[in-house]
Amino acid sequence: MSRATNGPATRQRRNRVLKRAKGFRQGRRNLFRQAMVTGIRADAFAFAGRQQKKRFFRSLWITRLTAALKSHGLRYSAFIHGVQKAGIQLNRKELSELAIHDPSTFEAICGKAKAMLASA
Repeated sequence: MSRATNGPATRQRRNRVLKRAKGFRQGRRNLFRQAMVTGIRADAFAFAGRQQKKRFFRSLWITRLTAALKSHGLRYSAFIHGVQKAGIQLNRKELSELAIHDPSTFEAICGKAKAMLASA
């Protein structure tokens, strides 16, 4: 009796890994074991990149807000504290977009934040 190796499933698994390795260089594209390792490593870098993207954008919004608040005579940390005390539920992304595209509304928010800080 011949030995059963489940060849079709093994071939499908290998082909799936090699198909994902398309675009890699040299043996990383052609050899199953190297393609497997490289694919796992690529996934790790992709995950880390998605996390870094979130950090980078939050940093960008904070930088934009800091620049916009300078003309209103406020520091970023004081502004955020005032906004929270005023009960304004806008996140940093929305606030930075307002600062860029709708300065009059942003000025009103700054006024409310200042008023809340002065009352404390």
